[in-house]
Amino acid sequence: MQTQEILRMLRLPELGDLGQFFRSLSATTLVSMGALAAILAYWFTHRPKALQPPCDLLKQSEEVEGSAGARRSVIGGSPQLLTHYYDDARTMYQVFRRGLSISGSGPCLGFRKPKQPYQWLSYQEVADRAEFLGSGLLQHNCKASSDQFIGVFAQNRPEWIIAELACYTYSMVVVPLYDTLGPGAIRYIINTADISTVIVDKPPKAVLLLEHVEKKEIPGLKLIIIMEPFEEALRERGQECGVLLKSMQAVEDCGQANYHAPVPPKPDDLSIVCFTSGTTGNPKGAMLTHGNVVADFSGFLKVTESQWAPTCADVHISYLPLAHMFERMVQSVVYCHGGRVGFFQGDIRLLSDDMKALCPTIFPVVPRLLNRMYDKIFSQANTPLKRWVLEFVAKRKQAEVRSGIIRNDSIWDELFFNKIQASLGGCVRMIVTGAAPASPTVLGFLRAALGCQVYEGYGQTECTAGCTFTTPGDWTSGHVGAPLPCNHIKLVDVEELNYWAKNGEGEICVRGPNVFKGYLKDTEKTKEALDRDGWLHTGDIGRWLPAGTLKIIDRKKHIFKLAQGEYVAPEKIENIYIRSEPVAQMYVHGDSLKAFLVGIVVPDPEIMPAWAQKKGFEGTYEELCANKDMKKAILDDLVRLGNAGGLHSFEQVKAIHIHSDMFSVQNGLLTPTLKAKRPQLREYFKTQIEELYSISI
Repeated sequence: MQTQEILRMLRLPELGDLGQFFRSLSATTLVSMGALAAILAYWFTHRPKALQPPCDLLKQSEEVEGSAGARRSVIGGSPQLLTHYYDDARTMYQVFRRGLSISGSGPCLGFRKPKQPYQWLSYQEVADRAEFLGSGLLQHNCKASSDQFIGVFAQNRPEWIIAELACYTYSMVVVPLYDTLGPGAIRYIINTADISTVIVDKPPKAVLLLEHVEKKEIPGLKLIIIMEPFEEALRERGQECGVLLKSMQAVEDCGQANYHAPVPPKPDDLSIVCFTSGTTGNPKGAMLTHGNVVADFSGFLKVTESQWAPTCADVHISYLPLAHMFERMVQSVVYCHGGRVGFFQGDIRLLSDDMKALCPTIFPVVPRLLNRMYDKIFSQANTPLKRWVLEFVAKRKQAEVRSGIIRNDSIWDELFFNKIQASLGGCVRMIVTGAAPASPTVLGFLRAALGCQVYEGYGQTECTAGCTFTTPGDWTSGHVGAPLPCNHIKLVDVEELNYWAKNGEGEICVRGPNVFKGYLKDTEKTKEALDRDGWLHTGDIGRWLPAGTLKIIDRKKHIFKLAQGEYVAPEKIENIYIRSEPVAQMYVHGDSLKAFLVGIVVPDPEIMPAWAQKKGFEGTYEELCANKDMKKAILDDLVRLGNAGGLHSFEQVKAIHIHSDMFSVQNGLLTPTLKAKRPQLREYFKTQIEELYSISI
């Protein structure tokens, strides 16, 4: 039987997406043994050859001689740590110039208006505007020096990259200011970094900065450059407090009329001071050199070179904050190879629409987005029969993935997964996830359903972005891969948590050319992070697995003692509980004066009602959140997952409060990388936590 005949037999004419297929699925179709046999026969006789991994997957890292247990990547074969991938791309300025040369001044930065196609700036246009803007900055009392810090206070957009490249072209240093850091943190960063010039996207941000100047809180600010048009009244307000306001176009025009030749940086020069939002206290300014950034993305290129070669045809969708190194690293790889970067419209709710218009090939994600994607797919399988079919098909694709075959043109893709893939634009060939732990179940399913390579990395700003990465061909889950070729990793004892390096467990420490130079004007915090031998102490607890990959098992920084003296790592518990079907977010709380843990649960408004119905509960989302019996059912499910995940009795929550509103960046309960702000959560839910303890005593 031919492929098209099978498809005609099983795919109904009105099939529009996975949900429609499930709605139209009948038991008769399902048990059509002739069709099923034909599918299986086709599957076994038309499977492509598996791609060969770049190393023995049973030995992905090896010990470094005389290093007290440090391990390195086996990819590359050289004992020397990788500092760069291309000889002509050792600074971020050279990275862009390389892309300009390769692309032949092809499309570089894309943007779109609602319901319109993407418009593109060419590589040459971007390079020219960066030189004009940089020259204009020099005309406004800025220096072509790595001592010159320029603030960028904007959402992702082409002008962000032009401003960044302008700094690199004249050896200046970029200091991103987040939309979500809050006025106090922005004031702290501007003063700490001695920033006299800030480039903003919209007039309201200029107003915010002027308010600080008027209160004499940031006296060093002298120039605000605005990307979008603004009224003359705003310029006059700036004049009254000694701040010059100019449009970005005006500064570029000034630079074009007073052109200065580029003053390129050296690899050891600072490129960016990335202030980490943190979960407590003032942000810390991680100082990263051009060499740091180049070494880190070179490690990524080295690991993936056997399976994935970036080209001018690659397209990246930019929606994760540019103020964070994860997004910036992905973009660096694209620019280095002459690829395109398209920016989302600024509304995350329109991301799918942007992806369909852009058709990206590279899609960086955070695990929370993967979880939502997974939950949405399975919510359509709302009967036992439909769920069985989805799981059956996923297992068939997962079997291919385990054998080294990654594709999106199998018969299972034709029948089931092509609409899921189309929702991401239909061209994605690489997904990279990081910033938080990813569920093995979710990763395994999406590797099959999306038909592309899905990589997981681990790292932090202080090692530029990543220090471990999935080895191509190792499509197992539950670990974060092996060390990148640009760094070594060792584990050190954590006595209070009973983790010992001799047992292959301990705090993860990183050393290599991707490790930062310290925190700006904070020697005390720098000494806490970097020891005398140059090892970065991450605060995360890892375990070496037999294949030489690293598994994140705990967190050192947020541990606390219960009243009976037991140490608890709340994030480990939350990562287990978050897989409860009705739960979208979880905060586990405890302190040394109490003998047990309590929790705050935010149910998923899309998933929870159907889950509740199966348990016999009816009502709106708000009514279900207030239902005491529903709360008990969720608590029972958490405890079940905790038992399955190996939690001790003292690690299980004894009482929970159901909260109906999501933790978010906007309400101050999440960092911009979507990590929980634990002190803020503790304060926000202070009353509820006290009630949980009083009821449970």
